[in-house]
Amino acid sequence: MLAGVGWPLLGSPRRASDVVALGPDKIKLSRMAMGTGTDGVGGGSNQTRKLGVQGLADLLHYGYDHGLTFWDSADQYGSHPHLKAALGGVPRDKVAIMTKTHAVTAAEMRADLDRFRREIGTDYLDIVLLHCMMEDDWPERRKGAMDVLEEAREKKIVGTHGVSCHTLGALKAAAKTPWVRVDLARINPAGVIMDSDPNTVLGILRQMKADGKGIIGMKVFGAGKLTGRMDEMLRYQTSLDCVDCFTIGCENRDELNGVLRRLA
Repeated sequence: MLAGVGWPLLGSPRRASDVVALGPDKIKLSRMAMGTGTDGVGGGSNQTRKLGVQGLADLLHYGYDHGLTFWDSADQYGSHPHLKAALGGVPRDKVAIMTKTHAVTAAEMRADLDRFRREIGTDYLDIVLLHCMMEDDWPERRKGAMDVLEEAREKKIVGTHGVSCHTLGALKAAAKTPWVRVDLARINPAGVIMDSDPNTVLGILRQMKADGKGIIGMKVFGAGKLTGRMDEMLRYQTSLDCVDCFTIGCENRDELNGVLRRLA
């Protein structure tokens, strides 16, 4: 155990393919998500650049065949066409699709919802997050986009909505904002590429969980800086009492098989 970091062990083992009902809207998905955004910026990522459309679609299929029914994408990663290709061989209602938007205004959010669904080839999106919030007052700045997402949830165009945060102030704001139904949070026991130290972040996540919000963990391996401690990182992630599921951006079958073996 790392000094100062509590590991709240749970009574039964957690597996990558466990089915989780996330947040108040009970979105059903696998405990582990197939991430598509390693070094994702400017409309590309390691997965999209290295694998191409069919290569990433094949990797998503491979994960699906091993019980991973949660696909993590974003406009910033440029991975929507890759998910569309993957849906050609997977029933839409058997996977949960998460994407993320940088929309600020209502008009931008409406345009993104239409474009995202067209790019992915689906009538609805299971989870839509406001991507990479850094300002403490993001709920005021993004009210237009938030209102459109709430309306879309009521119309069942979106299953649930929430936020990903990249500062401690933004994370605290997410905890206090009732609109946030799902939070994508950076958490690992080493505190690498996180909003604060692990215990501080866990305190906020536990409050979110107590308030009924769904919690998705990210930066499980610290954006690749902790892959040499993979067993430890996965043991930590699957032990947390306040994290429902987590996303890992494997770049090939060997990497994915390595994670799946450890979570079998």
